[in-house]
Amino acid sequence: MKEKELFSQSGYLTIIAGFLLLIVPFFTILTYIPALSIILSLAGFILLIGLTVIGPNEAAVVTFFGNYEGTMKQNGLRWVNPLYRRKKISLRARNLNGQKLKVNDKLGNPIEIAAVVVWRVSDTAKALFEVDDYLKFVDIQSEAAVRHLASSYAYDTIEDENANITLRDGSGKINEMLEKELNERITQAGVEVMEARISHLSYAPEIAHAMLQRQQATAVVAARKQIVEGAVGMVEMALARLSEKEIVHLDEERKAAMVSNLLVVLCGEKSVSPVVNAGTLYN
Repeated sequence: MKEKELFSQSGYLTIIAGFLLLIVPFFTILTYIPALSIILSLAGFILLIGLTVIGPNEAAVVTFFGNYEGTMKQNGLRWVNPLYRRKKISLRARNLNGQKLKVNDKLGNPIEIAAVVVWRVSDTAKALFEVDDYLKFVDIQSEAAVRHLASSYAYDTIEDENANITLRDGSGKINEMLEKELNERITQAGVEVMEARISHLSYAPEIAHAMLQRQQATAVVAARKQIVEGAVGMVEMALARLSEKEIVHLDEERKAAMVSNLLVVLCGEKSVSPVVNAGTLYN
């Protein structure tokens, strides 16, 4: 079922006519004709029943004895058939702050994840007639989408080195995929997802400490690797410059000793105390 717009008349003239029909019979000669007074008053009351106030970003879904007649979206005081049944529905953007979910990622690690979803009703007919409760439907489907997304990717590249996208590093792409999946899941309820973002992401408490230690160890190894690569380059440059300038001639044994000393100086975590050789290089 698709939404269709229902034309409604302005209610300002109707409200004046309705009040006149209610009041006039009691202040005119019609007072002496009770039957006619009752009929006119009843007509005025029926006219007033058809009045509806539609606010900004609000709509009223209209049915007539179970048949969907259309949706009123014109703002202000409107009037329709008094026999129509009207149910108002908000068209404003809404926030869904999802609760923290405990899920296993692609590699089976327990993680905690939550998302914030901004959505609005785009088709009032689907929202009211295609699902039982569109508010609850959005809530449940959002949770299902977050769970499916979390189980499809690894938390970090530390666990899956070949992964192009991870939950932690690919936030932009992850948010796009979450928004796309949510729209696919809840479009049948006449709801449009305007934005979806991961608001919370962490390892579960039982493995958080171990994973933190692993991340720290990985960071230390990466840092030491970079230091060693830089030190080797500096040693290579030093030997090349000494040989080019012919400042000193070293045999292979002395070169090895010099390389060892330079690497200790460059790669050591603490300051090195130099030892001055007052004799020859070989003594």
